[in-house]
Amino acid sequence: MKETEYDLIRPYNQEEIPEAIERIISDPLFQKLLNYLFPDEEHKKLTETILQLKSRFEFQKIFMYRVIQSIVQKTSDDLIFSDFKYLEKDKGYVFIANHRDIILDSSLLAMGLMENGLKTSEITWGDNLMISPFIVDVGKVNGMITVFREGSPKEMLKNSQRLSSYIRNNITELKQSVWIAQRKGRSKNGSDTTDVSVLKMLSLSGESKPPDSLKELNITPVTISYEWEPCDILKVRELYISKQTTYIKNKDEDLFSIIGGVVSDKGRIQITMGENINQSLHTIDTSVHNNLIIEQIAKLIDQQIHRNYHLWPSNYLAFDMLENSNKYSDEYDETTKNKFNLKLQDLFKSVDGPEDELKSLFLKLYANPVYNKGL
Repeated sequence: MKETEYDLIRPYNQEEIPEAIERIISDPLFQKLLNYLFPDEEHKKLTETILQLKSRFEFQKIFMYRVIQSIVQKTSDDLIFSDFKYLEKDKGYVFIANHRDIILDSSLLAMGLMENGLKTSEITWGDNLMISPFIVDVGKVNGMITVFREGSPKEMLKNSQRLSSYIRNNITELKQSVWIAQRKGRSKNGSDTTDVSVLKMLSLSGESKPPDSLKELNITPVTISYEWEPCDILKVRELYISKQTTYIKNKDEDLFSIIGGVVSDKGRIQITMGENINQSLHTIDTSVHNNLIIEQIAKLIDQQIHRNYHLWPSNYLAFDMLENSNKYSDEYDETTKNKFNLKLQDLFKSVDGPEDELKSLFLKLYANPVYNKGL
């Protein structure tokens, strides 16, 4: 097979998928996954079925859909997909999304796309998350695009140019959508803002300057709202330690975050599809420097993500606790208060630090979506 410039970052192609599936099934982690998600009597039939799959779409529709469905049933109270009506079946999109969970954000989006009769997107993943052969295989069978996080300035530019070109080719030539987080890493403080470096990367492969270079990518904001934040205590821990010193991840921290996000209680979840930003790009002041143009486009994305964030009782309660008010007291009850207090007690046991400071960080994680709406 002829090597291409995209081989370092692309997902598995059709010919590579059967062998990858065999590796997945033979890995001990696969059995652990089955044990957690499915009754014992289904394991043999599921394994036999998976071995017959030949394409990414088959793997996602027949196996991954059931995996995500089982996770949702075990760890959430409801899952709502909103406004997917804006999407056209014969068009590729760059879905720029807020990022709260390593695995579930893009997986739940894939589920929503499938339920609405649309083709799933490929997904960008940092190479720091490729922590085992099993995760690499599962990711690349599911359409994972590798994003290299480290390197010299020259290497980083080359990596960004290749990634930008790959995404643009997907959208314009293949009509294949791509999911990308609005910034590197998950939001740790609950305030979802778009990193301009993401848009600069996307612009690199365009023949014109922004905003024209971004129009053909059909950038569409996506907002995911969890009632109970996946890994909330781990996020506050990282924020607190980062304020004291340079934060260095433990060896298995990404793996713990992946597992924690999957198994933790998430309450209700809503994924809201925004509108293609192309119709708003005419409002951009193009007389200024490119960096200022990019900043304006980032704000357009932020406005949609903030507007479409579904506020839950946990968000309103955190706001009132921070503000020492009863402004939203009708939006939550004693059950929410009790659960919130239990989480705070777990936080104080898990993180060694001043309780007032830890509490403030925890409250802001849940309250910032309320502030961002300007309510």
